[in-house]
Amino acid sequence: MTLENEDTKPKSEKQLRKEAEKRAKMEKFLAKQSILEKQKQEQKSKDDKAKPNKKERAVMIYDKPTQPGEKKDISGKIPDSYSPQYVEAAWYQWWQKSGFFSPEYNCEDILADNPKGKFVMVIPPPNVTGNLHLGHALTMSIEDSITRWHRMKGRTTIWVPGCDHAGIATQVVVEKKIWREQKLTRHDLGRDKFVDEVWKWKNEKGNRIYEQLGLMGCSVDWTRDTFTLDPKSSRAVIEAFVRLHDDGLIYRSNRLVNWSCTLKSAISDIEVDKIELTGRTLLSVPGYDNKVEFGVLISFAYPVDGEPNEEIVVATTRIETMLGDTAVCVHPDDSRYKHLHGKYVVHPFVDRKLPIICDTYVDQSFGTGAVKITPAHDPNDYDIGKRHTLPFVNIFTDDGYITDEFGDFSGMKRFDARRAVLEELKKKNLYRETKENPMVVPVCSRSKDIVEPMLKIQWYVNCNEMAKKAVDAVKNGDLKIIPDMHTKTWFMWLENIRDWCISRQLWWGHRIPAYYVSSNDASVSFVNVSDNDRWVSGRNEDEALQKAAEKLNIPKEKLTLRQDEDVLDTWFSSALFPFSVFGWPENTKDLQAFYPNNLLETGTDILFFWVARMVMMGMQLLGKLPFKEVYLHSIVRDAHGRKMSKSLGNVIDPIDVIKGISLENLHKMLFDSNLDPAEIERAKAGQKADFPNGIPECGTDALRFALCNYTKQGRAINLDIKRVEAYRHFCNKMWNAMKFTLMTLGNDFVPQPKFELSGKESKMDIWLLSRLCYAVESCNTAFEEYDFYTVTNTCQSLWQDELCDIYIECLKLINQRGDEDAKQAAKQTLYTVVNVALRLLHPVMPFVTEELYQRLPRKTNKEPPSICVTPYPEIDEFAWKRNEQVENDVVFMMTLVRNVRSWRADSKLVKQKQQTLIRCKTEDTKSRLSPFLDKIEHLTLSSSLQHLSLNDTPAEDFTHVSVTEDCDVYLKLNGN
Repeated sequence: MTLENEDTKPKSEKQLRKEAEKRAKMEKFLAKQSILEKQKQEQKSKDDKAKPNKKERAVMIYDKPTQPGEKKDISGKIPDSYSPQYVEAAWYQWWQKSGFFSPEYNCEDILADNPKGKFVMVIPPPNVTGNLHLGHALTMSIEDSITRWHRMKGRTTIWVPGCDHAGIATQVVVEKKIWREQKLTRHDLGRDKFVDEVWKWKNEKGNRIYEQLGLMGCSVDWTRDTFTLDPKSSRAVIEAFVRLHDDGLIYRSNRLVNWSCTLKSAISDIEVDKIELTGRTLLSVPGYDNKVEFGVLISFAYPVDGEPNEEIVVATTRIETMLGDTAVCVHPDDSRYKHLHGKYVVHPFVDRKLPIICDTYVDQSFGTGAVKITPAHDPNDYDIGKRHTLPFVNIFTDDGYITDEFGDFSGMKRFDARRAVLEELKKKNLYRETKENPMVVPVCSRSKDIVEPMLKIQWYVNCNEMAKKAVDAVKNGDLKIIPDMHTKTWFMWLENIRDWCISRQLWWGHRIPAYYVSSNDASVSFVNVSDNDRWVSGRNEDEALQKAAEKLNIPKEKLTLRQDEDVLDTWFSSALFPFSVFGWPENTKDLQAFYPNNLLETGTDILFFWVARMVMMGMQLLGKLPFKEVYLHSIVRDAHGRKMSKSLGNVIDPIDVIKGISLENLHKMLFDSNLDPAEIERAKAGQKADFPNGIPECGTDALRFALCNYTKQGRAINLDIKRVEAYRHFCNKMWNAMKFTLMTLGNDFVPQPKFELSGKESKMDIWLLSRLCYAVESCNTAFEEYDFYTVTNTCQSLWQDELCDIYIECLKLINQRGDEDAKQAAKQTLYTVVNVALRLLHPVMPFVTEELYQRLPRKTNKEPPSICVTPYPEIDEFAWKRNEQVENDVVFMMTLVRNVRSWRADSKLVKQKQQTLIRCKTEDTKSRLSPFLDKIEHLTLSSSLQHLSLNDTPAEDFTHVSVTEDCDVYLKLNGN
């Protein structure tokens, strides 16, 4: 009777006693094993302490004399272990010098038709002032992976690099530098000399980010590098402005803008940080010795004109702006104020009466139901002011002082005036109360000043029709946004678009090619000419003068021109980037070959500020979409899901991940970040908690792999450095696999030019080749769909789980016991899989794959010199197909192996060999496992292994391990 049948009946006292004895025997055995294991661990600990630790061991660094651009010498023996510094040395310079990144490498005539197609992409140009951050690292990892894949697919491939002149950011950096070194302002130098200083800084310091792109392995075509202020870009900017101005799409208007009093310039919405306050908060503001109070709502009263006992109480978070109030607004249905409709209130500090107006904008239930209206300093009030034709009173100078019309307040800084106005209201008994108020404070990301809504005459682009075309392009499917969840944002922004303010009051940037027309001739009159009509644009001053003469019907000899002092918003030149890099407006060969682009890849945060504007400009100026697809990656956060912030100490420089950095040096970097002492201490605590031992050296390949793998998360990437470090260990696993491969192949191995099955392959050979087919299909499909998680996951499984953990372990048996035919078949299989697996992984991990690929024997002398121009694996290159039956059989086998290993681990019997019996309940199950018995014996560390018939009962000193319903395993407890 079998054990299963015995278990279905009540057990006798004798059986129960035997089982109790068996359990006691087992517990005694395990206790003995536990003591032995503990003794081994103690001895190992002593041995480890006697050895030098990792930091004390010499790091293998490539130090052979190699000139930049020379091919790396790897003729010696492969080093014992993987070292990022060793692996990542010299390859990039060789790739670059060899011209592998140029589209001309495999296609001399870029206008010629390539049957495999083209791939064109431009880089989101990073700021010239910038250093690489994790957002850049994610962008570069994804874009380079896509580019390398297309290049390996044989397509005419170009990825154009570039750098943005970053008007505000660069001007701020250089102004600080000049003040620090010379104690001079830009106004002391004058415009021309200051711009010369900026160019000098740019040429000396501004290319650091390019070096970092190389460190990240970016395969950009450096021969087409574009700076947004170089002559080619300037030509495109002038042409675009003039065409849009001539078409009436660019015009001047007096409107509210985001104004930085420190920069004395309008700034874009993306340069405004929204700081959320929960209540009363003191904030540091540039130019003020004391912190300024925010997060409070101050109520005060306006006396009603002609009504001695009447007043209207209003509330504001910016009490100083009451100097610019021109009305008090109530809801027309509010019964509390119906008797005051049409009356006025009296301003306490200036000779001004404010009408009490009615507008449904007012929320009757909020506060007193009455709202102060300051049209010149609030966006909502601006709209009300326009509807009710109110006066617009500007109370601030460009640098944030109260203007001359406000008595004792005149000349005060705006936040000094905040306190002064409050005190005067108290003196006049008009102050009512102050209470905490949650609010959002707009802060200039460049100057850290509080942004002020200001009424300014600026240049604008009318975006209505262009935006409609951009919306239709997505709705019609002509432009694809990936992931498609972002299409809602696209429609929301573009269907509610406002005209784009494109002028900036800076000196660094593209000076606006517009000229104001005047005359020194007394006979010339502009009485009947509007101010807008006196502005003309031109590609140069002569053209502008000719246009002015024709427009105004005045001889040009009688006219004089003055060019606008302002420069264009940086986003204007960036919006032209997909075609300006190729020489537009000239019909260059590059423009014919590479416009429109195939793909635009960037972050979700600039979908409107950059992507939408490129689409609008491309369609308006060239009549074509600038690209066919937009892939938007996620935002990088820390391991806890928090936004990267210097004050939290969680900002990670990718270079520190690549090269490693100590906790002490992480702390030192905080002192260069303009944090106040309290924030520095908090940041140091955050660094110590997250990186108690600093950040280990992980290398570029591991960082790129991690970032691509993380893209499955969706909107946000919570980057854990430990995971990056784990992928460094994965690189080491690949390294060890290559060492084994080279040792197994030997010096005399000759790979088949086209590997075909010989019939001598083992089941494990067939299985691995089948899994290789799956990996090739999976990776190609995933790249087509921008599914980088699947690419990385598939490659890691192929290398780590299937090749290293299973096949190589089984191959050791063939090397020990197999005949010569089996060994040769296994060698060809091993070579083929390693070769293909390296090519599959190369787009994501370029350095380690090149290093290992160069060490493999070549099939022929005509193979490409580098893996980066070697064909990406295609399923058609294989002379075999997937064998899913063998794959399922190996899955079954490995389920058995893992269950046994799990039991052995739980029982602390990891190293002790056991006699193993397998009982299959069906012949089909038995036949599936039979070809793998030697592998099972080897992988489970069994001293012997055999089938057990259904009618046989294992001895009492065997323990049962379940595998499936049709298969059980029995392990002998006392070893052999």
